[in-house]
Amino acid sequence: MKRASLTLRLSMMFVCAVVAVLVVAGFTFDAFSRHHFKGLDRQLMMEKLESIRQIMDGEAGSVDSSEVVLQLQALLGAHQELSASIVTKGGRTIFATPNGAAQPPAAAHEAVEDMSEWTAGGHMYRGMRAQVHLVNETEPLTAWLSMDITSHMHFVETLRWWLVIGLAISALVSAALGWLVARSGLKPVAQVTQVAASMSAGSLKERIPMDSVPRELESLVSSFNAMLARLEESFVRLSNFSADIAHELRTPISNLRTHTEVILSKKRAPDTYEENLYSNLEDLNRLSSIIDGMLFLAKSDNGLVLPAKEKVELRSVVEKLFEYYQLLAEDTGVKLQVSGHGAVYGDGTMLDRMISNLLSNALRYTPPDCTVSVKIESLGSMISVSVTNPGEEIAAEHLPRLFDRFYRADPARRDGATNNAGLGLAIVKSLVDAHDGTVGCVSREGHTTFVIRLAAWPAD
Repeated sequence: MKRASLTLRLSMMFVCAVVAVLVVAGFTFDAFSRHHFKGLDRQLMMEKLESIRQIMDGEAGSVDSSEVVLQLQALLGAHQELSASIVTKGGRTIFATPNGAAQPPAAAHEAVEDMSEWTAGGHMYRGMRAQVHLVNETEPLTAWLSMDITSHMHFVETLRWWLVIGLAISALVSAALGWLVARSGLKPVAQVTQVAASMSAGSLKERIPMDSVPRELESLVSSFNAMLARLEESFVRLSNFSADIAHELRTPISNLRTHTEVILSKKRAPDTYEENLYSNLEDLNRLSSIIDGMLFLAKSDNGLVLPAKEKVELRSVVEKLFEYYQLLAEDTGVKLQVSGHGAVYGDGTMLDRMISNLLSNALRYTPPDCTVSVKIESLGSMISVSVTNPGEEIAAEHLPRLFDRFYRADPARRDGATNNAGLGLAIVKSLVDAHDGTVGCVSREGHTTFVIRLAAWPAD
């Protein structure tokens, strides 16, 4: 089932709100009209009953029965819709208007001066009664007043129908206006949609202008523009990465093909074939190193690198690596030095590879007869591992990209060493991220320092 558009939803919400307000207003007006007419009728009949009481009691200045009747006829004759009757306790009528006084079916049980409503002969009535005393008479009489309110009710019914018709027309007009308002208000969203639909690899530089964007959509458009910026950056990095990996793979493959073609061009001695095979093995090892590094990074990107959570003594890891790199360091006259202690949460194998890559990188760029130092120190809930080597400084603009794959601060450093595929620092970054740590680099005053911070093992 196709979902309704946002414009339609907003229009329907607007119509529902308008209809709800109009319905409440209509019911309120209808109730107020009824209450108003009922109040007027009550006031009129109470005034007439009070006047009848004064006439009957002689307060109006008349004590003759014939004059009382005349006064009552003068009082009630001007109101065609009003009828009255005065009856004795036995039910004898001593006065009645020509149109008579309609009484409710349960009139005898109604409270005095309580207004009643009833229907008779297709007409609607309101009535009231009161106890009166005729002058010089001790027996109480009952005065009945009734008013034909059929015309009032017809007016209320007509008004109600007009309210219903007005409500229907208002709903239709509100629907049209709501659709126009919603369509106009959602133009920036349509613009976002248009830009998103036009996105391609060659148009990631486009951005939605913020000048005409409403305040309510500023956050959405800003987030969308930021997403485009991230996509553009990721696409550029991916393009550069594709070019870099093609270059890295092309060199050993080209060497393998060239060596093989040269060897196969004519018959050669067995020693020559053996020498070529050793040369090919170096290139194959280089390819294997690149492929292994790429597979590891692919697993890391997909969250498949899950380190164990165990206690690892960093000093023992560093000293073990020093034993491994000692011969390489002695060949160049480089000294290895470690200071400090600390234990962290982590995977021993991954931590070994992490620090090994940093040591290998430091030894590669350390001048002869210098010292590579590793410092372990506690920083509260974190343990810091710093690998420092003297040598040429790295320019500040290269520091943010040192951990990118195949990135080198000096493009000339593309030697054919088996372990120099340009993935070492990228692997370090993935291993640190897997341990929820941080890694950074500082290069100044002739020294370059890589700093790793990991969660410390809690003290016993």
